[in-house]
Amino acid sequence: MTAAAVRRWFDPAAAALLSQAERWRAFALFPLASIYRVTDQQEIIDADVTRWADVLWVTDRTRMLGRLLYAFPEFRAIYYHRLLHGNPTGVLLARMAAKVWKSIPGLDLSGTSIGPGLFISHGQATILSAERIGANLWVHQGVTVGWDYQGDRRPIIGDDVFIGAGAKILGAITIGDGARVGANAVVVCDVPPGATAVGIPARISSRPASPGVIDAC
Repeated sequence: MTAAAVRRWFDPAAAALLSQAERWRAFALFPLASIYRVTDQQEIIDADVTRWADVLWVTDRTRMLGRLLYAFPEFRAIYYHRLLHGNPTGVLLARMAAKVWKSIPGLDLSGTSIGPGLFISHGQATILSAERIGANLWVHQGVTVGWDYQGDRRPIIGDDVFIGAGAKILGAITIGDGARVGANAVVVCDVPPGATAVGIPARISSRPASPGVIDAC
């Protein structure tokens, strides 16, 4: 029997088995989604779900929480982060669930207060260790936010901030509301609200009042 004949015979059955396995996998996530009913963090989880639906341009938001938990290990990491900052029942169930339904490897959100609407695109090798993070942060993979060995204070991240892939934000600095940090930038100075920081070390490449201006930190 030729390889083409084997494929003709077995591919339909294999496709059916794969489809059935995916259905069972989605059904198996029901206990994870059910933790939502007992946590006191429902409001902030709802904000995260809405943010993800908006970014992904999802119009049909039926059972959106379950769909995100199924499809995105990055969202599972955010979900666990929310649950672990809630009531003891939610914390206990989250710790148990995390042993079964894994989040994305190398994504560390521990020890940081993060506002609602966090969106993580990919997320591998990303550490968000800040004094606090505002609402609607958008962050890509390979990002490090943390202290710089020169002091105890970590960065403060405002609302509606975008952080590109590979960026490093280090030390006792503040990233203002609506600021953007370019990919692979190393930011060791304050970034004003609405400004864009790029480069190594980062420079302020534009400000809302004076676009095109490049300032040193």
